[in-house]
This record gives sequence, structure tokens and C-alpha cells, in this order.
Amino acid sequence: MATIGIMDSGVGGLSVFKEILKILPDEKYIYFSDNAWCPYGEKSPEFIIDRVREIISVLMDKGAEIIVIACNTATAAAARQLREELGIPIIGIEPAIKPAAKLSRSGVIGVLATAGTLGGNKYHLSKSLHGENVRIVERVGEGFVELVENVDLDSKHAEDIVRRSLQPLLDEGADTIVLGCTHYPFLLDSMQKIAGPEVLFIDPSEAVAKHLLEVIQQKNIGLHEGKPDIELISSGAPDALRKVFKLIRSADR
Repeated sequence: MATIGIMDSGVGGLSVFKEILKILPDEKYIYFSDNAWCPYGEKSPEFIIDRVREIISVLMDKGAEIIVIACNTATAAAARQLREELGIPIIGIEPAIKPAAKLSRSGVIGVLATAGTLGGNKYHLSKSLHGENVRIVERVGEGFVELVENVDLDSKHAEDIVRRSLQPLLDEGADTIVLGCTHYPFLLDSMQKIAGPEVLFIDPSEAVAKHLLEVIQQKNIGLHEGKPDIELISSGAPDALRKVFKLIRSADR
């Protein structure tokens, strides 16, 4: 049985975990929600590196053989350094500029992400490699993480918060919008309601799950058939983690 460690600043990484469970339903998982320090978006790279290092150490002590950093901001700040430093396979996540650029009909793509992700070198490299034939407009999803951490996903209040950051992208003509934070897919119903059915939202979670399977196979990490073993850890109050985990499990049934 592979032991897979997954971490995020909070419950957002469960959007990635949901896709991983579809591909690898029978493994041992340890999910770490760092909600005591959530959100990461405005924190310094140095702070994030220290937090991610500490969390990965906890996951490794519990037997994790491979790590998924299910957080765009943490990937941008810490993934490269900690791969080299800790010597464990680490899967990260980044905004899906490449598929968005291919799918856009208007030639304008929007990116919703945290300030930390939008300011990261990995994001700017992806823009330079894949965004030369499109116009990219960006917005921080102000208040999005807090909505998800409070499990306020589809209220009128949530819709109003989402509209403030989403509408400027729509006004610029974006017809394809990249979700650059793993919390944001939990607000997709509100986003689609505001944007209408003609606007496409891209969530890279499925691609991360497929990449995880590829790396497990490349590293010959043993897989297992049987019941999954899932441990949930929270650095702060666990209520949101339990509630959102129940949501992703019930959605698959």
C-alpha cells in the first residue's frame, strides 16, 4: 500500500484529493490542513517554505512515501527547494495556462489566483511559454479562501464576494478562466452562475492526480487493492476539514 501525503493551507487541497481518489481509491492517505496559518496567499515565501518543510516532515514521520502539495501558493514558494532538500518525490500544482490558451475562443483568458501564486516565478514562466498568443488578465480571488474555510459555498454572500473578483475578468472578454487556487473549485457553482454557460473554467486537479499516478509508477511505489486508509490532520480547528471532506466523499457516491 502506498502512503501518500497531501497538504494544503486549508481545505482547498481536498479538491485535488477528490480527483486523486478517483484514480487511486485504495491507498493510504494522510491529509494535512494547515488552517491555523491559512491563507498562505499574502505570506512571505520564507514563511511558507518553513511551514511546508515542517508539514512534510510530519507526513514523512507518519510514513508518507510521496507528497502532493495541493496548494498553488505553496508549490510556487517551496516545491523546488524542498524536493532537493528532503529527497522525497513531491508533486506540485500550478495554474493551467497551457490548456486555457488552447481552448480560448476570444483570445482572452482569465486567471484567478492568490497574490503569492501570481507573483511566483513558476507562474511567470508558464505565462511566457504558453501565453504569447493570448491576452491574460489576472485577479486575486479576494475573500475566496475565507469563504471555503468557513464552508460558505453557495450563499448570496458567497456569490457577491465571488462576483467582485470574477466580473472584471468577464468584462475584459475572458471566455476561459483558470482556477489558480485549490480552494476556488469549491465556489464553481457561484462562478458559473455569474459567468454563464459559455465561459469555461479550468481546474488542474485531474491533471495533478494523473501526474501522481505516473510518478508512483516511475518510482515503483507499491500500490494496493483494498479499503482506503485516510487520516485527516488539522493544525487548527478541524470542523471545516471534516465538513468539506464529507462533501467530496458524498459527491462521489
